[in-house]
Amino acid sequence: MQKAVRTLLLTTALFSAGTIAARAETPDVVVSIKPIHSLVTAIMQGVGEPALIVEGGASPHTYALKPSNAAALQDADVVFWVGHGLEAFLEKPLEALGGKATVVELEDAPGLEKLPFREGGPFEAHDHEGEDGHDHAHGEEGHDHGKEADGGHAGEAGHEGHEHGAFDMHLWLSPDNARAIAAEAARVLSEKDPDHAAAYQANLAALTEKLGALDKEIAETVAPVKDKPFIVFHDAYQYFEHHYGVATAGSITVSPETMPGAARLTEIREKVKTLGATCVFAEPQFEPKLVNVVIEGTDAKSGTLDPEAATLEPGADLYFTLMRSIATSLRDCLGQKG
Repeated sequence: MQKAVRTLLLTTALFSAGTIAARAETPDVVVSIKPIHSLVTAIMQGVGEPALIVEGGASPHTYALKPSNAAALQDADVVFWVGHGLEAFLEKPLEALGGKATVVELEDAPGLEKLPFREGGPFEAHDHEGEDGHDHAHGEEGHDHGKEADGGHAGEAGHEGHEHGAFDMHLWLSPDNARAIAAEAARVLSEKDPDHAAAYQANLAALTEKLGALDKEIAETVAPVKDKPFIVFHDAYQYFEHHYGVATAGSITVSPETMPGAARLTEIREKVKTLGATCVFAEPQFEPKLVNVVIEGTDAKSGTLDPEAATLEPGADLYFTLMRSIATSLRDCLGQKG
């Protein structure tokens, strides 16, 4: 009897040790923001679950790292983030890792399309067109996250004087870029964890097919309202616009960290009137009253767009919900009759 018990205990111990070893072989993966987390989650399905840093309704533009986030980074084998121009709060924590983790800056992913910042809040000077007929001119956006469009200057802690580079960092709002991000995630994870490389590559193939179907669906959704101009809270949608040819006319604020002054709001209200903008869109994380100020005395309607998925639950389906939500919000608001 005692021998049987000892055998059972030994078997249980060996099984537990094997389970722990198997888990240890799967890399600890940390991802900065929800849209990227969604794509990495899809790549890791059946293998593991990546941790997310910016949770809930928080914005990467204004996020402060929590102790739990710092602990996750310390334990990480792989960290995926967009880059210095978006999650500036991660710069010092990632440097402190001292090379322990593989840090993947996804703005450098092969095949990624990067668009320059646009000039000014209303981004007025679109003076040349691409072959597809919608303008592709992009100047220098006042998106250095330290300058107010109407002459003020403000900087969030840690952001003063910080240059965010030449490119718009809301890269994920193009399905082509989502495919490039997913491919880079699968490549890095396959190298880091070769035992599960086949699973990562199979998941990539399935995700790529789903993204293709999503792309066609969204193109059909926004087709009826492509030519109707609208105003957004901050200039986060350039990749979506560029890919689908929708007609953004300007943004309320140049930087989401810096609230616009009275002169800026007056400027945008005049822009709405001049262009006959159909809709002005708020965002969940930021002050909706500003939108009401802008549309006062105009015929424009108000709506909400959520480019960073603040209101969505994390997971592999989040990216698809996010893109569909933007498309349907545009269609529903822009399609309203005056």
